[in-house]
Amino acid sequence: MGCQRPIMEDSSRAETVSATFARMTTTILRVIIADDERPARRFLGDMLRACPDVELIGEASSGPEAVEMIEELRPDLAFLDLQMPELDGLGVVKLVKKSRLPLVAFVTAYEEYAVRAFEHAAIDYLLKPVEPIRLRTALMRAHERLEHANFRAEEARRLRLAAVTLNATSPSGFLRRIPIRNRDEIVLVSVASVGSIVADGEILNLTLLAGERYSITYRLKDLEPRLDPSQFVRLSRGALANVDAIKRVSPMPGGTYSVLLVNGQTISVSRIRARVLREQLFRL
Repeated sequence: MGCQRPIMEDSSRAETVSATFARMTTTILRVIIADDERPARRFLGDMLRACPDVELIGEASSGPEAVEMIEELRPDLAFLDLQMPELDGLGVVKLVKKSRLPLVAFVTAYEEYAVRAFEHAAIDYLLKPVEPIRLRTALMRAHERLEHANFRAEEARRLRLAAVTLNATSPSGFLRRIPIRNRDEIVLVSVASVGSIVADGEILNLTLLAGERYSITYRLKDLEPRLDPSQFVRLSRGALANVDAIKRVSPMPGGTYSVLLVNGQTISVSRIRARVLREQLFRL
């Protein structure tokens, strides 16, 4: 199984991949797997252990564990499941320090339309159940990319594009938690506990209902579609507020408003958003 050539492989594509793969086995790829399902980890792990050019150096059962493992072990390639609870594969990519980011192949059970999004983003993916020919292709691509000195910067660019593309096509629903790096720890913040999200360039400042504050590197226009619109309302070009956190709305000169949140935070409402705010909040 795995990297051993299947008996029924008789297509020209399979022959080409097999030949190229054989030429590349002199370089050893240090690889980790991250998947919350033990059978899936075992299945992929067995396939990788059969590959002569692979050293499987770690298996993570969660997103936070994957981040820690990547930064500590510095693998060449990480196979990340896209549907892990709390912190999925894309969340892992966003939290890993840029200098430690390896090559990434996502493992997914998404339908074909989502797969096309990954292809458009020019990153690699494996569909569950993983097929040997696709695994060999992914490993071959990893060898090719590692030959380029600037592969880390290029991979980061591709992964950011993938994140935007997936956000637009994923059927997985709205976010329930936001993973935030706080020094060497990963804090999983419940979306329901967030009072406001205010943009400062590409930095988002999150203020919780209890008053704690966190910052993440993300764009507001990318995060907003992943939040439930019945829970969060846009107050201005650079600010969102949790509807349940709004304590008082005060009219201001010029047809604008000032919003007071239960955590004591005050946010101005732009004129263009004032009408939307009235329609969304002031109806009985």
